[in-house]
Amino acid sequence: MKLIGNCVIALSGGPTAVINASLCGVIQKAIKADEITGVYGSLHGILGIIDDNLVDLGKENPFELELLKTTPSSILGSCRYKLKPPGEGKDYHKILNTFKKHNIRYFFYIGGNDSMDTADKLNRFINDSGYDICIIGIPKTIDNDLAGTDHCPGFGSAAKYISTTVAEIKRDANVYPSSQITIVEIMGRNAGWLTASSALANITGEGPDLIYLPEVPFSPEKFCQNVSKIHKEKGNVIICASEGIKDSEGNYIAQLETVQSHDAFGHAQLGGVGNVLKSLISDIDKRIKVIELSIMQRSSAHLASATDINEAFKAGENAIRFAIQGSSGYMVSIIRENQNPYLCSFGLTPLSAVANKENKIPLNWINSEANGVNQEVIDYILPLVKGRSDFHEDNNGLPRFANLKKLPVKQESIKDEP
Repeated sequence: MKLIGNCVIALSGGPTAVINASLCGVIQKAIKADEITGVYGSLHGILGIIDDNLVDLGKENPFELELLKTTPSSILGSCRYKLKPPGEGKDYHKILNTFKKHNIRYFFYIGGNDSMDTADKLNRFINDSGYDICIIGIPKTIDNDLAGTDHCPGFGSAAKYISTTVAEIKRDANVYPSSQITIVEIMGRNAGWLTASSALANITGEGPDLIYLPEVPFSPEKFCQNVSKIHKEKGNVIICASEGIKDSEGNYIAQLETVQSHDAFGHAQLGGVGNVLKSLISDIDKRIKVIELSIMQRSSAHLASATDINEAFKAGENAIRFAIQGSSGYMVSIIRENQNPYLCSFGLTPLSAVANKENKIPLNWINSEANGVNQEVIDYILPLVKGRSDFHEDNNGLPRFANLKKLPVKQESIKDEP
């Protein structure tokens, strides 16, 4: 028997340039579904459900909803909140009460590793509670480290931004006759997909000279030798390094000189590896620049990939399709059907197979010197950065982002449980 009731959508973790495109796909598809009677959004991820802080997305202007496709960041807000094991604490009962109160029969959680962990825990608790609801995870992360999917929405746009920006940085570094070393610090705690994407700029000869990834141990001695050799040959050196590169004992290089904090999930909050690398090579050149791409990697919708936007939107649409067919406890996954021409389809992966797993770059895709990547990386990433986003501009020539009313769900609009 098909479930009839309202749905709620929540966004969690670090934003991306296309996370709202997935939200748009869910909303637009849900509005048309006979099984779904109301479309609600949870403010600030799972916290909005715990606190019964929901908004009625069905009352939004359709034009504003369409603009979500090219609006960066998480328009419903986000969170990094760790649920205790299923059944422990008051959070689960508060969530269940919110579901029952609003007759929520479909829950969609858009996020990365930790979000899929939350969805998996909640799914296990709900299964034991006897309440009928479909729970579906929708992948999102610029880190591209989610298991169970060929790649993640958000990664393609971040990869496009990084490869383009590195090419522009290299152009700028070659302006003056004097030598210079440029270190570009790129996000990636344990998976180096983002830093590896800088290699795409080498297609036109404007990529980095050295690339360092967290998948392989970082040797300070070899690093200094590599930089010195290229500096003597070329004068200018472009280095791209993941924030999460580690030494042979597994210690983060960024933590060698600083004390780092941790987030709610226990992950080290990194940053500053560029300055550590600078200190290692300070005697090679007087001009050493450190550029940290920081949040621009995840918020630069002006360089979003059309492929990424389209796949993010379709991931949202397919989440509705799978849910109304009765699937629950799964994450929507992207399946690469063909490489050239590139073609993908959408399937399902159990949340339990995704939660707390990490998808890293295969070691045979990294060169033998551990300072660059092989052709497999280029072939894998290149289709994901194709195409440009189609911004709606206002009359000042600036992008027009979506503006939602976010009207609270009122008691009188809530349908009673059947």
